[in-house]
Amino acid sequence: MTSDTHTATTVRLTVAQAVVRFLANQWSERDGERQKLFAGCFGIFGHGNVAGIGQALLQNELADGEEHLPYVLARNEQAMVHTSVAYARQKDRLQTWACTASVGPGSTNMLTGAALATINRIPVLLLPSGTFATRVSSPVLQELELPYAADVTVNDAFRPLSRFFDRVSRPEQLPSALLGAMRVLTDPVETGAVTIALPQDVQAEAHDWPVELFAPRTWRVARPLPEAVDVEDAAAVIRSAKRPLVVAGGGVHYSGAESALQAFCEATGIPVGESQAGKGSLPHGHPQEMGAVGSTGTTAANALAAEADVVIGIGTRWSDFTTASRTAFQEGGVRFVNINVARFDAGKHAGLTVVADAREALTALTTALQGYAVDDAYRSRQAQLWAQWDTAVEGAFNPPTDVTDRLAEGLLTQGQVLGAVNELSDPRDVVLCAAGSMPGDIHKLWRVRDRKAYHVEYGYSCMGYEVPASIGIRLADESRDVFAMVGDGGYLMMPTELVTAVQERVKVVVVLVQNHGFHSIGSLSESLGSQRFGTSYRFRGESSGRLDGEVLPVDLAANARSLGAHVIEVHSLDELHQAIKEAKAWPADGGPVVIHVETDPLVHAPDSASWWDVPVSAVSDLDTTQTAYAEYVDHKATQRPLITPAGTPSDPESQS
Repeated sequence: MTSDTHTATTVRLTVAQAVVRFLANQWSERDGERQKLFAGCFGIFGHGNVAGIGQALLQNELADGEEHLPYVLARNEQAMVHTSVAYARQKDRLQTWACTASVGPGSTNMLTGAALATINRIPVLLLPSGTFATRVSSPVLQELELPYAADVTVNDAFRPLSRFFDRVSRPEQLPSALLGAMRVLTDPVETGAVTIALPQDVQAEAHDWPVELFAPRTWRVARPLPEAVDVEDAAAVIRSAKRPLVVAGGGVHYSGAESALQAFCEATGIPVGESQAGKGSLPHGHPQEMGAVGSTGTTAANALAAEADVVIGIGTRWSDFTTASRTAFQEGGVRFVNINVARFDAGKHAGLTVVADAREALTALTTALQGYAVDDAYRSRQAQLWAQWDTAVEGAFNPPTDVTDRLAEGLLTQGQVLGAVNELSDPRDVVLCAAGSMPGDIHKLWRVRDRKAYHVEYGYSCMGYEVPASIGIRLADESRDVFAMVGDGGYLMMPTELVTAVQERVKVVVVLVQNHGFHSIGSLSESLGSQRFGTSYRFRGESSGRLDGEVLPVDLAANARSLGAHVIEVHSLDELHQAIKEAKAWPADGGPVVIHVETDPLVHAPDSASWWDVPVSAVSDLDTTQTAYAEYVDHKATQRPLITPAGTPSDPESQS
């Protein structure tokens, strides 16, 4: 009997073959637009999945029919999850990839990616392999043995990191596991990492499946409408405001609510500050666009935040960077209106909650607020604050000679690098970053000109995300060039996916900024009185015994070249401009381009006039730490719980 023998109502397949066929037939739909839920499957094979999911993907590829699930070989299991996450985010969470890995370390390498996906509310399907469900050969290679619990495996580590977890120990369990996984992947409230653990013997086991399991299935992604009374209450709070402020989060983008937000702001004159995920909710140059808010925000948005009497959060989860560790909003009676599809996020800071899709809620609020607008003085203040900040940005992109004259030969400032890429890239090109000093600088400085042109992963801020994520973005939209901005520290964490980009002929542009250490943590260490300890890439000094010797002779350009990338080394601003133009002209199927540039880590971007809560040692022998602790105590005194006054406008007691 073949592996695909049909009867009237069943088809005989292995569990792995059933998984692949099922995934190939899943679709998502929103606003009448239907697309495959899974663009394909990333994988690295080893014992556990090579004869299971691996064999099933091979069989599927050779069949090359309508139920095709493309396979891409990755180089690192964590990286392939990052690629999937970036793809899903670029697709507004309507499409994603599956990821398969081998038993033990192969599967647990995906744990970091799982955490990143769940924290950022991005759908990705993980298929970690497990040891034998029958345990007939236990203990097998790479198996965890616990004397107190024989049923625990390393894959149980995925449980707290996943929005849905199941282990298929019998073929009969597979249908419910798959359907449960699809429900969560397509739910804008519940979505995140979804894990189905597959023991290696179960993957290869045959079963007679109902043919209905493999029929094309469409999962509609809902747009929950706001309750009329919630819109009424929110409108009443906003009407009472003289200095309202919108904080736009990632939910604006995932909902496709940018036009609705623009209409809302133009009707009311309410300014907008943006979280990392919400950056680009309004285009650069819009009168109400105040840029980034919070610890890495603009002075314009942060000044308005400090004075705001009503703060309207739209699709934000209110992270500490967005609230400047709860110091951003200083008005004594400040109130919050939280619009979010997830009640969990809408309920934060005891704000008035509007649980709904961002686009639908904004449309309803705009109608409910007809006739309301902020006064001319508040509009003028917005314009004045923004003009002052825009001047500071120009100074970072084009620093004065008293800054450039101090630079060593061949070095640029990070601001010059960002300014050049921002200026010479197309409006629809995507800037990408995740960790180090650049996410903060890009959040403050980048001039976003398209709704999908900004992609900074700052929920988990995972070093090494940039290179694999750039592949995911490019696969999601080949009409856009992707500029992955990465420092030497982040690059060294995960350069391996350059090989995957070479293999798949995926054009991505990696701007590799070499500053010989951890720029961000070095600056943070210095601000906390720890003197940049342990953050520089240097030899250990012969006399000091510390890492304060000569710079290490590491050639990252040669490393990237050895992985198959086209590398351009630059040593001046003019050379950087030429390199960006060369990268833009690089063939669409030419594979990755790496632009290597060295910068001075001691030249910083304009200050945000904000704060981030990182505790400082309360006692120390170091003068620098003592000074930093005194400053920390001063900042802590401005922290607020951000609890709004009790009641809503519809409550008689709230009017007293």
